[in-house]
Amino acid sequence: MSSHRFHSVIRLVAFSCALPLLHASELRVGRAKVVITPPVGSVIGNSYGITVSAGVSSDVHAKAVVFEIGGVKAALVACDMISLHAPIVKKTREYIAQNTGVPAERVILAATHCHAGPQTHPLLYTLAGPEAQALSERYVEGLPRLIAESVRLAEADLQPARLLAGRGREDTISFNRRFLLRDGTVKMNPGRQNPAIVRPMGPIDPEVGVVYVESATGAPLVTIVNFALHVAIVGGSRVSSDYPHTVAQVLSRVKGDAMLTVFINGTSGNINHSDTSRRNQLSGEPEAARIGAILAAAVLKTYPNLHAIEPSTLQAVSRPVRVPVGGSPSPAEVESARTVLRGHGKGAPFPSVIRAWRTIDLAEYAKDGGWPSEVQAITFGRELALVGYPGDSFVELGLAIKQNSPFAFTFVSEQSGNGAISYIPNEKAFPEGSYEVDSARVAPGGGEILATAASRLLTELFPRP
Repeated sequence: MSSHRFHSVIRLVAFSCALPLLHASELRVGRAKVVITPPVGSVIGNSYGITVSAGVSSDVHAKAVVFEIGGVKAALVACDMISLHAPIVKKTREYIAQNTGVPAERVILAATHCHAGPQTHPLLYTLAGPEAQALSERYVEGLPRLIAESVRLAEADLQPARLLAGRGREDTISFNRRFLLRDGTVKMNPGRQNPAIVRPMGPIDPEVGVVYVESATGAPLVTIVNFALHVAIVGGSRVSSDYPHTVAQVLSRVKGDAMLTVFINGTSGNINHSDTSRRNQLSGEPEAARIGAILAAAVLKTYPNLHAIEPSTLQAVSRPVRVPVGGSPSPAEVESARTVLRGHGKGAPFPSVIRAWRTIDLAEYAKDGGWPSEVQAITFGRELALVGYPGDSFVELGLAIKQNSPFAFTFVSEQSGNGAISYIPNEKAFPEGSYEVDSARVAPGGGEILATAASRLLTELFPRP
C-alpha cells in the first residue's frame, strides 16, 4: 500500500469471530484509517462538552485492523472520540455487515476517550445554537458510514503478515487522580501541592502494551499501542486527537508513513496526566506533545524485545453482560433532569448537570435494573489476547483482568462495546464518592461483574490440551 493511499482512508477497530476456534492457517492482516474530523462550527468537547469548534489542530480518525485466519475475519476499530453511543454503534455494525465480509457480531468498536473530538450526544449539541446543532446533526448522521468504510478498506488491504507482541514500561506520565485528604474525604484532582493531600487512593498501570504487525517481507504494517491514561490533555476550541497524535507521528518517523499506529486506551477512569506534586506543568498541545513523545519512546524501546506470536489459532468472541445500575428514574425525575440539562452552560451547577445526564441515560438505556453491555476478546494461540471492555473504567479492574488472564500478553481497551456507559468505578470507590462515582450509571459491584466476565471469557478461550 502506498503512503498516499494509506493516508486517504479511515480506520475503525473491532474484535470478533464467528467460530470459537479456528485451526492453524496463514495469518492475514489489513489496515486502514479514515479522517472523521467534524466540521468547524460543530460541537466538540468532553463528556459534557458544548464548545463550538474554531479550527483543527490535528485530524481525528477511525482506524481499523482486520485479522483473518482460515477465511474467518475479525476487526479491531479505534476512533478518536470521547465515547461511542449506542445508536452510532448499532448503525455502524449494520453498515459493516452490509459492506464487508466481517459480520456485525464480530466487530468491537472502541473510542480512545479523546476529549477534544466531536460531541455526538444530541442532548448536548442541541445546547450550542441552531447552526452548530445542524452541523453536528449532519456529522453524526454520516459518522457510522465513515467508520464502516474504514473496516471495508482494511479488509481490502488483507495480506500475509507476521505478528509480534511485547510490553514496555512508563511510570512518569500517568497519575491516579483520586486522593485521600486529611479530613478523610476523597477528591479528584485536589490541586497542585495541596497540603491537605495524604496520598493517592489507587495505583496506576505503567505497562505499555505493543502489538506489531509486519508484512511477509518485513515491511511495517501496524503498531497497536495500549496504555492507561485519560486522553484529556488538550482543551480549548480546536479539534485534536491529543497525545496519540504525537505517538503516531514519532513512530512513523522510525517505521515509515505506511505503518498505521492504533492507540487503544487502557482502563483509565481514575488515571490522568496531572502531577499534583509539581507547582507548574505544561498544558494543552505542548503537554500532549511531551507526553506523546515519552510514550512513543517507551514503544521504541520495546520494539527490539518483541516476541513472535505464532497464531496457530484465532478466536474472537463478544459476550453480553447485564450490569446492575444505580436506580430507575421516574418520568417526573427525567423531565426535571431535562430541564436541568437545558441550563448546562447557562448557569446550571455542574454537579446538577452530572446527575441530570445520569438520570436521562438510566431512563433511556437501563431496563429492569440492568444495563445491557458486553465484553470482547480476540486471541491468537496461547500467547496474545486483546480485550474490549466498556465504559471509562477504573484502572484496578483492568489490572485484575490482566492478572487473571492465562495468556502471556493481555491488553485491555476501555470504551469498547455496545455504547457509552460512563464511569465504571471499582466497588471500593463507591463509599468514597467524588466525581467518578457521582457520574457512574453502574451500581456498586458492576465493574467487578464486567471484569469477572472478561476474565472468565479469557479462561474459556485459552487453548488447553
